[in-house]
Amino acid sequence: MPVLIQTPRLQLRTFLQEDAALLYALNADEPTIRYTGDVPFSSPEAARKFIEGYHQYDRYGVGRWTTIRLSDGKPLGWCGLKYHPDADIYDLGFRFLREEWNKGYATEAASACLAFAWNTLHLSRIYARAMVRNTASIRVLEKLQMTPEKAITMEGEAAIYSRLPAPSFPKACHNFPVISLRVV
Repeated sequence: MPVLIQTPRLQLRTFLQEDAALLYALNADEPTIRYTGDVPFSSPEAARKFIEGYHQYDRYGVGRWTTIRLSDGKPLGWCGLKYHPDADIYDLGFRFLREEWNKGYATEAASACLAFAWNTLHLSRIYARAMVRNTASIRVLEKLQMTPEKAITMEGEAAIYSRLPAPSFPKACHNFPVISLRVV
């Protein structure tokens, strides 16, 4: 299992075929994808094919990573960076099973991803976007010291485009120590 990042409570690793059921469940839950613009997978097989065709890791050295709770090995969702070559930006994203909301996992995982971006990739800035009505995700971005940069429209909804420049990375990552970072 290619573990990339570990925090005191979480482990982040690349998607594996066995994560198809998790991705299917995440996208099948309407409250979980309400503010994402994504549509549900038609089947667990469709989620498996998505994983099979997911090339962010190979092409750009980043991606969305399955996030696993260390205490019991349960996959909770995903968090990670996505590179958008057309805009030359790295985007921070996260999605967790609804029963795992409000436990600090999104903030902890996202903070670890920022540490990876800063310490390993030496990126100069990270972006994130969230619909204005998605107050929980906006709160996570605020905890990470991400600054709203501009108002945008996302899937016909008002949204905020936030950014974290490199000088802010250490401050954004200080609350959650990263136990290990490694490139796989």
